[in-house]
Amino acid sequence: MEPDNASPARTADTGRAPAELPRRQVLQTVSGLVVGLFVAILAGTVVANAMPAMMADLGADQSAYSWIITAELLAMTATVPLWGKLADLYDKKLLVQLSLVLFVVGSLLAGLSQGVGLLILSRVIQGVGAGGLTTSTQIVLAAIIPPRQRGRYAGVFGAVFSSATVVGPLIGGVLVDTPWLGWRWCFFFGVPFGLLAIVLLQRTLHLPSTRREVKVDYLGAFLIVTGVSALLIWVSFAGDEFAWASWQTAALTLGGTLLLAAAVAVEARVPEPVIPLGIFRNRTVALTTVASLLVGVALFGGSVFLSQFFQMAMGASPTAAGLMSLPMVVGSLAASTVAGNLITRTGRWKPFLVAGAALTALGTALLATIGADTPFPLLSAYMALLGTGVGMLTQNLILAAQNDVDPADLGATTSVLSFSRSMGGTIGTSVLGAVLAHRIAADLSTGSGGAGDAASGASAHSFPDLSALPASARTLVENAYGDATADIFLCATPVAVLVLVAVLFVREKPLRTTNQEPETGAGSGSGSVRESARVASASRA
Repeated sequence: MEPDNASPARTADTGRAPAELPRRQVLQTVSGLVVGLFVAILAGTVVANAMPAMMADLGADQSAYSWIITAELLAMTATVPLWGKLADLYDKKLLVQLSLVLFVVGSLLAGLSQGVGLLILSRVIQGVGAGGLTTSTQIVLAAIIPPRQRGRYAGVFGAVFSSATVVGPLIGGVLVDTPWLGWRWCFFFGVPFGLLAIVLLQRTLHLPSTRREVKVDYLGAFLIVTGVSALLIWVSFAGDEFAWASWQTAALTLGGTLLLAAAVAVEARVPEPVIPLGIFRNRTVALTTVASLLVGVALFGGSVFLSQFFQMAMGASPTAAGLMSLPMVVGSLAASTVAGNLITRTGRWKPFLVAGAALTALGTALLATIGADTPFPLLSAYMALLGTGVGMLTQNLILAAQNDVDPADLGATTSVLSFSRSMGGTIGTSVLGAVLAHRIAADLSTGSGGAGDAASGASAHSFPDLSALPASARTLVENAYGDATADIFLCATPVAVLVLVAVLFVREKPLRTTNQEPETGAGSGSGSVRESARVASASRA
């Protein structure tokens, strides 16, 4: 029950779902959410193998290459906290459908683009929609399914997330290699799935109205988005468009830090903050947020370069490179699904978090030993280990946090974890990409003849043509990419170990059997913290 002195924001309808929904309706709704999540994650990875053809067709330069990749990720990551807050205040069904509409519109514009400017703008629209989807789907799932039953479905979501991340380059490679399709279908591909998700959710998702008569903290949202964007632009372009030690670095890092500091000051005073700072007093939320950030660094920062390794170190085609990533997909799918069902059956979730973190660290460490001559069966085993660990880890971090907060903070908590994972992926991709490029350039600079010429093409986004090199130069290039890929996994291994440390300190609490507020002693107490802050803010006003 709500306390008598609740603020106006809390006395309005909280929009909690009914305690139970028919299983058929749940399955239909989850199907729509799964389709939406799949296309949202796919949007960021499907273009990886299509970029050379895309750049050649549009006559774009290296700077445009970077922005086409970064625009979607930046828009998605920066808007996630705002989407999460809106889900706490407004109709969750409307928000997830709005996200799908934005994604579909952005995809259509991207596929129809005749110039770089429109393509970048469309990628921003795609990113905003994807940010809403990655957050809203998790929040809707939490609204219709109690934590004790959520493990089974969270396992499916985790499998979809991991598989979309890895299988995206495969789909992109197949589309580009098919003459009657081409790179534009990398964007058109998701449109029918987005439309299908809209129809499914319209027919099956029925939630109470959640609109609250409150003033949205637009100033805080603006400061968060601009501050995060400044830091994302820095980590995305430092070492490529400008040096790490440069005036651009100083301006972006200082500006981003000041904007986020101002955001914290604003968020601490408003009655309805975008990110309620009180949730970080919750030990589970704080630790799972740190773990999600580190998972993003280790997983995306490392695995995103595997497709490049297959092509440049092992001589695979874009399509073959995508197929070679399947052991990671299979490991993630199996582990996420099995772990989710076991969590629902037993109510225990921490053992799976610890096992997932341990396997992620082990898989990353083993991938740090690979080279151009590593047998593919052995490489597959390493990737399967990493995929298994990630499948047991990512969604269950969200489950643990959602189980331990007041339902009124569900959207903000979910968005914080999603944001942390995306932010970690951006940081990892940029920093480890710089390590990769430096190692490749250093190795190739020691070569001569054809290998020396190839060194000029060995950047993060431009690759030498292996088929045009003499045998000795080709071997040098393959070994350079093999050794450099091992280096980035070596750098990612300590980060993965820190994930394990963070998870070990998470306190396991029984999964709630309803979507009501946590019982005394079983929850976080974040609701009372948040309530006190709101009452204090109202009294100051």
